[in-house]
Amino acid sequence: MKADATKSKPNNNPWQHLGAELVFTQDSSGKYLSFYWQSASEYNMTNEEIVGSYLEHTLTPVRTQAYYERIKRVLERRIPEQCNCLFRYKGRSLPFELTISPILPKEGKPKTVMVIGRLLSATDSVLTAQTDLPSHPGPYQKLLTNIARKIRRTLDLPTIWQQTADSICVALQVSRCLTIAYDPKQGYLDVKAECYQKPLKSMLGYRLDWKSEPYWKQALSQREPVIVEQLVEDKFQAKSILVVSTFYQNQRNGLICLQQCDRSRYWTPAEIELVQELADQVGTAIAHATLYKELEQATLAAEEASRLKSEFLASTTHELRTPLNGIIGFLKLILDGMADDPEEQREFLEEAYKSSLHLLNLINDILDLAKIEAGKMDLELGAVELDELFQAVENFTHPQAQQKNLSFKIKEPQTLTPVVLYGNYQRLLQVMLNLVGNAIKFTHEGDIIVSAEIVKKKAKYHEQEFPGMVKISVADTGIGVSLEKQAKLFEKFVQVDGSRTKAYGGTGLGLAISQKLVEAMGGQVDFYSMGEGLGSTVTFTVPLYQMPVINSIQSVKTSFELAS
Repeated sequence: MKADATKSKPNNNPWQHLGAELVFTQDSSGKYLSFYWQSASEYNMTNEEIVGSYLEHTLTPVRTQAYYERIKRVLERRIPEQCNCLFRYKGRSLPFELTISPILPKEGKPKTVMVIGRLLSATDSVLTAQTDLPSHPGPYQKLLTNIARKIRRTLDLPTIWQQTADSICVALQVSRCLTIAYDPKQGYLDVKAECYQKPLKSMLGYRLDWKSEPYWKQALSQREPVIVEQLVEDKFQAKSILVVSTFYQNQRNGLICLQQCDRSRYWTPAEIELVQELADQVGTAIAHATLYKELEQATLAAEEASRLKSEFLASTTHELRTPLNGIIGFLKLILDGMADDPEEQREFLEEAYKSSLHLLNLINDILDLAKIEAGKMDLELGAVELDELFQAVENFTHPQAQQKNLSFKIKEPQTLTPVVLYGNYQRLLQVMLNLVGNAIKFTHEGDIIVSAEIVKKKAKYHEQEFPGMVKISVADTGIGVSLEKQAKLFEKFVQVDGSRTKAYGGTGLGLAISQKLVEAMGGQVDFYSMGEGLGSTVTFTVPLYQMPVINSIQSVKTSFELAS
């Protein structure tokens, strides 16, 4: 008899020593690689006849395709799953409770599963020939729907973070639930919201170094959930950890981290499925809320830009009208014969000439900004000698500083060979004249110091490498700028103080234009001031065309000094 033959070989199958009623292994194609069932003889089945067969030919799940998908999911996620499954064998229905686990090889991806289970009795569950009873996500489906509905009702990002943490923490009774923002440009993970059980310490606002913990790195490198059992408690006392990523259009935008701190915890497939499905909802909600916030900020920025442009145009119109009226007025005096003698007539012409130069400078500023905004500011870059540049600055600014009785100094780096910059001579001169002109304009007494120093650090710009940078500074003892207003100095159409603009004249575009020009030549501009009345220093960098031979003795070139 077959039944007797089966019983006569109790030691031929290694799985019977596990103590489980049903144990078998399968590959992803559904082939039985090994099989043991204590009750096989009661159903006229032998363990040997199942081995080597396929699902469709012997012991077959009623919902074969769903069973294949479950095996595939277990192999891909490397996470065991529990389910109730109805099988058919020679016309008989066999309801089993199963746990399907991946068999992890030493290297590579798992390709086989081990299934352990037992035959369900009539009192365990009610199964029909047409039904397969998964143990997940049914128990949490209503909960998932309720949580997702709450999250979708708001476009406020902090609310989404917090509701997610609160809902999962309460639903799954975990010690702590964190919702974490992820930005691939940052080197850390930012904890945005949490729900935790006291007396645990809060992690809100904590920045996690994802490179320091292997499971963070793993969570950021795969789509599947990451489950961690801590052998040693970390400083936040977590023992069992589940991390699930949130995505929007295949782009990761956050993490949900569940922690059990009072004990080791087995995360059931139903719980994992709940968090995963919720993560899908949260990922979309985060993306929509972020987009809404960006649109809101863009709208406010556009409104502010429109307001600032209106104010700027009103102020600029006044600035343009003032020198133009001066030109017209002095020329009218000459035409009407109001000059008493040739000397007075010459004075009128000189004033008209000065006003025309001032008007030209204002128009050039506006045109330069327009070119920069339109992306049509093309610069030819090449070698520029620092000494030649400083000499031109001295020649242009000497009369202005002399009229205001200011001390003016130029400090050059002491070298045995010339200091050669990489840039555009005319635009570098324009930047220097802007900065020195501002320093003279806003300084009533004291000093203006222009200096340069060589920074021995290799720099790269437009795929060209340079041996270093030259840092040029323009320092003054003028009126300074308050700390809260300094951030607006480089903004277009923004005048830090309207009353000052009217008092000192100009469009207020000098720094903004200078910044754009310096950036176009591979450098950057910075502004420093300790506050109002405490002077200011503007610095900008330019690539060094070639490294000069440095002299250890520093010298100071004083172009002129005038006692105040």
